[in-house]
Amino acid sequence: MPASDFAKADLKKVVNDLSVPEAISLLSGVGFWHTAAVPRLGIPAIKVSDGPNGLRGNHFFMGTPAKCLPSATALGATWDPELILEVGSRLMAGEAKLRAASVILAPTVNIQRSPLGGRSFESFSEDPHLSGYIASAYINGIQKEGIAACIKHFVVNDQENDRMALDSILSDRALREIYLMPFMIAQKHAQPWAYMTAYNRLNGLHCSENPKLIKGILRGEWESDATTMSDWYGIYSLSESINAGLDLEMPGDDRWRTFDHVNRSIISRKLLDRTVRERARNVLKLVQKCAKGAPEILDGDGKERTHDSKEDNALMRKVASQTIVLLKNEGNILPLQANQIKKIAIIGPNAKARVISGGGSASLKCSYVVTPYDGITSALSKDTEVLYSEGAPAYLTLPTLERELVTASGEPGFDMTWHNMTDLNTIDPKPLRTVTVDETNIFLNDATRPEELQPRWALRLHGKLRPRPEGVTQFQFGLVVAGRGKLYVDGKLVIDNWSKQRQGQAFFGSGTLEERGIIDVKPGESPEIVVEFSNVTGPREGDIGGQIIQAGVRLGGTDVADPDELLNSAVAAAKEADVAIVVVGLNADWETEGNDRTTLDLPGSSNELVAKVAAANKKTIVVTQSGSAITMPWVDSVPALVHAWYLGNETGNAIADILFGKVNPSGKLSLTFPRRLEDVPSYGHFGSENGKVRYGEDIFVGYKHYLNNKISTLFPFGYGLSYTTFEYSSLSVSKPSGSGADFNVTVSLKVTNTGKVAGSETVQIYTSIPKTSPLTQVPRALKGFKKVALKPGESITVKITLDKYAVSYWEERIDSWLAEAGEYTVYAAASSEDVRDTATFVIDEEFEWNGL
Repeated sequence: MPASDFAKADLKKVVNDLSVPEAISLLSGVGFWHTAAVPRLGIPAIKVSDGPNGLRGNHFFMGTPAKCLPSATALGATWDPELILEVGSRLMAGEAKLRAASVILAPTVNIQRSPLGGRSFESFSEDPHLSGYIASAYINGIQKEGIAACIKHFVVNDQENDRMALDSILSDRALREIYLMPFMIAQKHAQPWAYMTAYNRLNGLHCSENPKLIKGILRGEWESDATTMSDWYGIYSLSESINAGLDLEMPGDDRWRTFDHVNRSIISRKLLDRTVRERARNVLKLVQKCAKGAPEILDGDGKERTHDSKEDNALMRKVASQTIVLLKNEGNILPLQANQIKKIAIIGPNAKARVISGGGSASLKCSYVVTPYDGITSALSKDTEVLYSEGAPAYLTLPTLERELVTASGEPGFDMTWHNMTDLNTIDPKPLRTVTVDETNIFLNDATRPEELQPRWALRLHGKLRPRPEGVTQFQFGLVVAGRGKLYVDGKLVIDNWSKQRQGQAFFGSGTLEERGIIDVKPGESPEIVVEFSNVTGPREGDIGGQIIQAGVRLGGTDVADPDELLNSAVAAAKEADVAIVVVGLNADWETEGNDRTTLDLPGSSNELVAKVAAANKKTIVVTQSGSAITMPWVDSVPALVHAWYLGNETGNAIADILFGKVNPSGKLSLTFPRRLEDVPSYGHFGSENGKVRYGEDIFVGYKHYLNNKISTLFPFGYGLSYTTFEYSSLSVSKPSGSGADFNVTVSLKVTNTGKVAGSETVQIYTSIPKTSPLTQVPRALKGFKKVALKPGESITVKITLDKYAVSYWEERIDSWLAEAGEYTVYAAASSEDVRDTATFVIDEEFEWNGL
């Protein structure tokens, strides 16, 4: 019977026909990425896959090459729901079908409470309204193609350190107005088929076992019929999570919801059989939606595939260019005229690096990458001379070596053999399997292993280092392991990360710090590289080792260069060139799942590099890459500045399209860039203290804090320049219509392109609560926006409807939304700080409401 026949099944009958073991089996996954099947009743398994900026598929290790899209902060910077709808339907849903996945674990709509958050790049914005509407478009695009979106992480999962234990303590008002709001908007406008609960506690209780959150708000107030699932290993109880409404435990590794455990809870009456069946029914709702939506996945062969088309690549390039924000353009130095540049210097640690995404669950194996250097040089005239200098290293761990190592047959990467361990320190020499590995960052949690492999096992990785460029005399290696490892070069031990280890944050917190070693290299020689690795930990501080863990090994390396010489070469190139382009920023080491940043500064000597290049060349253009805010102490010394986020496959082409004017920049910041860390709203109470995080900024998150406290920003929320200019005029607001919860007003204004080139502008509408309000209110909050494209001299009338969300706040005393009577102010703005005009309207009688 085809699996897709389950689309027509009578769920009530299926649930009644389930045996107790079958019902229990549906409450947890099978392996890392699948739900349970019940063949007797025709219930198929469905596969889930990580987003949010692409579909990795089944494997972290040797995954299927995939499309990598811009980070969520970048997608938020488009301010363009129509474009994001297309991203969801054409790219995300299309990739899901290529990976045989029915559920995308995305979008992430947690709030950018602090730019230090390790996964900040995964969330759309610091503002709940922008987050909610971008998420709605993303979800609608995915689900209209029959693929499920699993919105996450429900809720207040806003930092990574101590994420499974920390207790997020905040007021009900902040919870409702800021942190639940993007989920609420997405539920109202997109109805995601699944929700993923957060790792952390919310006011004392873990989100995965929080009945107020799941049963009270999600299923009660919002009337959602979505399936709820845990984040991976994000369940900490048995009966508590099931009774609270958490349907599905992921992954399936026999931790909590085994038959014995659940059945014992039923016998002891901690659980009712009907509750177990209710949870099973909710899982089957998701299975049935997927069977109806994309039956070809369930009836397919389950194989993962890669397909890049000219049309998809063009869309990825378009999307990436639409996210880029022009932050500064003194003297209209941009766009560059390629045919007028005789000599150009391309400088910086990110110029040739493949910086496409943040790290962790968002990472994937990219089908192709266009680096900034590649994109810029391809846009230049053939006669232009190109000078290049790295200028300053900016890595946290040494760059991986996929393109620097070759196997015995000359293929990129390693020859890898699997072995059993005869004891804690001895590798059985007999190989169980040999494979070719074209990557040197190897996370083995979901790897396919030989059947004969014992619980304690080992790998031998063998390759040769490519001959080094002329002038290079030394090479430095770095080895990170989740387990234990050694590096040998030409038979000599160079790194020992086996006998003694230092705890680090790699591999989702289970890895060591990077241990480094340097070798001498000679021209034309290819040293033999061997890594020995075991999945058993070595001795670490406070731990004697010997623990079997989810294994990973990462080998990085780079040519050893004198930092002063690197910097001097960059300055010399800048002096010689007509134009200098400096590409600096962060990467997946600095912004990643599992740990938070400690500073907003650029890494290493990046700031010094920018300052010295700018002093050497007055036509210095800086391109920054990061998923969240960074500080820029050199900002006043550079005439042009472009922020490029993480842009995926088409990174370099999109950057070049902006720099050379093929695309007029229209991105607007989805979060505030502060002048210094001390200005951030959560400064001083961001991290976990004794397991607690106190949200002391309350409702003053992001730009609301800066406005309220009159703190100067580096670049405000909603800010972004264009190669043209726009004028706002004729602002008006209609009389309120509708009564009570049906309230709405229409804001109307004229926007004119007053420049010489076509461009797009995002009109932002903020509102403020009457000054007569007895409670503290934010100065103004975003409640509407619209992006419009205009030809030179063209005008358009923009109309934006504001609903009850624009005039309401959460009144804790009555546990309800409240819209006060009084005069409300509307602000038509080009950013949170650039208000172009204001108008007012009056609500004659206050009203309360609940639900959506």
